[in-house]
Amino acid sequence: MTALTEFRRLEAQGAWKETPRAGKREVVVSLGEATLTLMDPKSDCPLSHWSLPAVVRLNPGRVPAVYTPTSAKPDETVEIDDQLMIDGIARVQRAIAHHRRTPGRLRGAITGLILLGLLGALVAWLPDALIRHAAQIAPPAQMRTIGTAVLADLETGTGSICHRHSGQQVLDWITSRLLGKHTLVQVVPGPLNGARRLPGNMYLIGNDLLASATGPEATAGHLIAASIAQDDRQVTQDALEYAGAFASLRLMTLGTLPRRALEGYGKTLLEKPLPRPDMGKLPAAFEEHDLSTEPYARSLDPTGVTVMPLITGDPMRDEPAGRPLLTDEQWLALQKICAG
Repeated sequence: MTALTEFRRLEAQGAWKETPRAGKREVVVSLGEATLTLMDPKSDCPLSHWSLPAVVRLNPGRVPAVYTPTSAKPDETVEIDDQLMIDGIARVQRAIAHHRRTPGRLRGAITGLILLGLLGALVAWLPDALIRHAAQIAPPAQMRTIGTAVLADLETGTGSICHRHSGQQVLDWITSRLLGKHTLVQVVPGPLNGARRLPGNMYLIGNDLLASATGPEATAGHLIAASIAQDDRQVTQDALEYAGAFASLRLMTLGTLPRRALEGYGKTLLEKPLPRPDMGKLPAAFEEHDLSTEPYARSLDPTGVTVMPLITGDPMRDEPAGRPLLTDEQWLALQKICAG
């Protein structure tokens, strides 16, 4: 500090009283970097050391200036009438005070920035964490409710669910065989180009898949592929990400989503390509159900060029023909699920 350098060797005469009852004693007052030293002028022996930050002037604006080493118990005093020394003490004290405040402000600023950073990180992390947690703890019934809401919104773009009873009976029968008895598969008249998984162990297929296939094996393959491409928690989390953190919080606390939370989500889903699983996982999954991978592969690419691993790796390729997945009557009923 400039002030400390300028007044480092400043000395002046003073009158020192060690106690209120003691008489005044002539001393030499020496101004140091952070101390005021009172010395015997005859022997140059230090009589007292005062810390400058604690030194208090008892009579501001008056000369001789009277100082005490502490305001807590101002018993010891020194009088100084040298104006240069008086100014020096004041300037050095101001410099020390400023030097102490600056690091304090810097620490405060740094602390504030750290807190802001932590708050920002919390704001950025908390919504995603809340949504992930809501998806992980949602019970099956709650996920089915979310899936039903997603399906209702999808119907605005695909048309209403096909409800022909004979076709739905066949679909329910084949669904329980392929995906389990608690799974629901429904058909819409609009094209989907495959099967899409929805929350609550629900699946949706378009009538285009039934109309274009020569048999039920391709449809069954699309359902198995959709079950592998995404699990139930993932599709639930996707829906909750669209609904938002507030809706997820309400789901965890009240058990329901806001009424319009998923409005527009169906359109968003239809604009996205269907998730496809890793092709290498499919043969083993199809083999569990004694199902050929070739009809599914040909429904994706009739030329077979892009799906050759599914054709050459067909687990039923060298197996004798088994029992058909559906009878001709069942397959016809399923194809007509959207009729009438």
